[in-house]
Amino acid sequence: MSEKPILPGPGSPNGGPIEPVNLREALEERYLAYALSTIMGRALPDVRDGLKPVHRRILYAMRELNLNPQAGYKKCAKVVGEVMGNYHPHGDQAIYDAMVRLAQDFSVRYPMVDGQGNFGNVDGDNAAAMRYTESRMTEVAQDLLDGIDEDTVDFRKTYDETNEEPVVLPAAFPNLLANGSSGIAVGMATNIPPHNADELCAALLHLIKHPNASLEKLADFVPGPDFPTGGVIVDSREQIVEAYKTGRGSFRIRAKWEKEDLGRGGYQIVITEIPYQVPKSKLIEKIAELLQERKLPQLGDVRDESAEEIRIVLEPKTRAVDPVILMEQLFRLTDLETRFGLNMNVLSGGQIPNVLSLREVMQQWLEHRIEVLVRRSSHRLKKIEHRLEVLDGYLIAYLNIDEVIRIVRFEDDPKAKLIAKFKLTEVQAEAILNLRLKSLSKLEEIEIKAEHDKLSGERRDLQRLLKSDDLQWQRIADEIKATRERYSKKTLLGRRRTSFADAPEIDVDLETALIEKEPITVILSDKGWIRAMKGHQDDLSKLDFKQGDGLKRALKAFTTDKILLFATNGKFYTLEANALPGGRGHGEPLRLMVDIEQNHDFVEAFVHQPDRKLLVASSSGYGFIVPEAEVVAATRKGKQVLNVSEPDEARLVVPVDGDHVAVVGENRKMLIFRLAELNEMTRGKGVILFRAKDGGVSDVRVFAKTAGLTWLDSAGRTFTLEWRDLKEWVGLRAQSGRVVPRGFPKSNRFGPAFG
Repeated sequence: MSEKPILPGPGSPNGGPIEPVNLREALEERYLAYALSTIMGRALPDVRDGLKPVHRRILYAMRELNLNPQAGYKKCAKVVGEVMGNYHPHGDQAIYDAMVRLAQDFSVRYPMVDGQGNFGNVDGDNAAAMRYTESRMTEVAQDLLDGIDEDTVDFRKTYDETNEEPVVLPAAFPNLLANGSSGIAVGMATNIPPHNADELCAALLHLIKHPNASLEKLADFVPGPDFPTGGVIVDSREQIVEAYKTGRGSFRIRAKWEKEDLGRGGYQIVITEIPYQVPKSKLIEKIAELLQERKLPQLGDVRDESAEEIRIVLEPKTRAVDPVILMEQLFRLTDLETRFGLNMNVLSGGQIPNVLSLREVMQQWLEHRIEVLVRRSSHRLKKIEHRLEVLDGYLIAYLNIDEVIRIVRFEDDPKAKLIAKFKLTEVQAEAILNLRLKSLSKLEEIEIKAEHDKLSGERRDLQRLLKSDDLQWQRIADEIKATRERYSKKTLLGRRRTSFADAPEIDVDLETALIEKEPITVILSDKGWIRAMKGHQDDLSKLDFKQGDGLKRALKAFTTDKILLFATNGKFYTLEANALPGGRGHGEPLRLMVDIEQNHDFVEAFVHQPDRKLLVASSSGYGFIVPEAEVVAATRKGKQVLNVSEPDEARLVVPVDGDHVAVVGENRKMLIFRLAELNEMTRGKGVILFRAKDGGVSDVRVFAKTAGLTWLDSAGRTFTLEWRDLKEWVGLRAQSGRVVPRGFPKSNRFGPAFG
């Protein structure tokens, strides 16, 4: 960089405080400052109280306004103004949005704001403006703030340095795990689901008793999240434990549903709980949209009958529809099933962002509670010692009351005289001088002695507490037991809402079930045009084709079927029958649907049967057996099965239904051998089927020895030769064979392989 200033500086004639800076260094410095500000001051919660700064400031401001659970409600606008003016110099709408969320029982498992008015709903509607709504704190918020004025946490200056705000709250409630948190910072994010407070307290008590407890054991107490809107978690225990162990993972949540009988075999499905953070109205809109697009052929209607509780009614199209299969379709296509990602990225000590395991989060919260207990006890001990010092001075005054009165009345500097005469401290002398005359009664002296004895006992207890780790942990355990009692599963707020279940095993192919099953006839022309006509057509004589084109194959199928195509390049291609062009017109070219080279063509088309086996062969006489389930292609490029090299090409594919193979060559010789002599493979060149000096293989057929060999003549008549008439053509694989039987078609073909 040049040393010469770009702009005039302070010493130049024009003056000015402008100095040149290195752009890279300036950007790095400012972006780092922005990133740290976002991470620590906005997006990530503190592991100790589970709050972000905006939430912490809202609760603290509400406490300063005396909005405790027993107090009356005040306008949210007043709270927002207090927060914005004193603690959080950002937009009022951002503060109000955060406040609204703390009041929504469908967003927060244990609400911290008790709202009065319209605070939004599970449909996704927004809350009313802050001038219309009122609020106060809940008992949960009070637990988080409990002891904040007893030197339990550090305070720092507010943004304008005119006030102070807490760095963290005392947090007698395990808020981070109980209510969860989510946020996006710079280069990192957090997403923590809510949990059941009763279960968390049980795990924390176990961790206090057994500091080296394994995460698997803690997972016995905390089996998984507990979402405000309920739902069903369908993950296995192993997956949940692994997510808690690493601090990263996800939870699969499904809506809770039940079948309601309507009598006479009819029924309807009622959804009573939906996944967390899914707006009900948008969910119903999505189902209705899929219904209109005919992507849910088994669903007849959907309607919302929700009032206070969620009630979404689904009507099946017919009584024969399996409700489990219908729901599996909906889980797959809609937000009735969602995944909640787990990323326990939090601020340890309010400073260090890191991903913690469930056990580490609990351990750090307990350490915070110990620190709060020690600071609170030390604060109380100082207060007691100060009060005892004052009481000791009072007792000296009562024992020498006449002398004290004389000094106060006649001495020029009574305070100094009292200190010198009775060896008092500054505090004691000041307290005696401020003593009211009506307190100089015998009764007051008795009360002072009683208070002195009581405070002395409390001081001894606090001193023992501060010296003993065991007593400290016992005190923390007692506090957690009290919290567990307040938020027990027996209470309406504390009951577990989210349940656990295993996803049902469905034998039916859901892809097929999503398609309405209708009969069709697939027409493939010689030039590779394909179409699907409704119904199973028997009379194909009236089919219309382009000039110079004709019928190659006609397949009777259903819209739920897959159509397999075998090409001369040895590849299989797969088409969905329901996606084929309609029967009006001539259809569409196959080459627009799949990626096939220009110098190759289609050999055969047939309806897919997964349990069947196929025999594939090349023009040079090589072939093998392949399971049909292995040839289904997942992409337009097809699946290579038979390996061929030019000028050789794939020529034949026939179903395997029998125990012998008949091969006919272009030289009109036929060979029959046992099917067991062929290999079963998923891909390759195969083995030689038929050896001929000139020409290749013309056709092949697999048949059963007991049924005999069958072929069709040019007139469509069927001929069958029994086994005893075929013995002269029986040999071993790769032999040259003998001339075909009398009456065999001149086309050297047995006829269509697929019926």
